[in-house]
Amino acid sequence: MKILIEILLLIGLFFNLIGVIGLLRFPDVYTRLHAETKTTTFGSIFLGLAVIVYSIVEGLPALAVHAAVAVIVLAFTNATGSHAIARAANKAGIKPVQTVVDKLSEDKA
Repeated sequence: MKILIEILLLIGLFFNLIGVIGLLRFPDVYTRLHAETKTTTFGSIFLGLAVIVYSIVEGLPALAVHAAVAVIVLAFTNATGSHAIARAANKAGIKPVQTVVDKLSEDKA
């Protein structure tokens, strides 16, 4: 069981690290939100699963219930929060950065 817990922790930390890299690398609020929301939600779910497995192994059912509730709440609030931020950015007039380069349309001109 210790190996399962370590694997879940490593997966969770990996996805959270990818979210941080996306936050630093992407050009605008919309792509940053997408990277951060998707990866940190997934990473936090795995971290929560590691806590749940640990608490079951150690005989701490209250901790397992608390971690499960935290994972469920995080899954809903993270998506809702990122939607609210994207909507506010759109209402404030922040436009996405044009990242698509279409070389074929340049050849026609």
